[in-house]
Amino acid sequence: MAELSNIEQLIVDVMQSMGATKETSIKTADDIAKKCSRPKGLVTNSLITLTQKGLIKRVAREKVAGYYIVQK
Repeated sequence: MAELSNIEQLIVDVMQSMGATKETSIKTADDIAKKCSRPKGLVTNSLITLTQKGLIKRVAREKVAGYYIVQK
């Protein structure tokens, strides 16, 4: 697994606890930010970094993007 910062590890842990582990159970950045009590901007930037590292996948939907874990 790639080296993760503290906030990135927190986001991965929160996504696992929310069950965002497959495409049918994606979560939005708002959902993740509320659950981990961090600012949405910080969470969004970390989600982008995690996507670049290949740990999570972004799914574009009608109005808002969703995320799920692709690698454990």
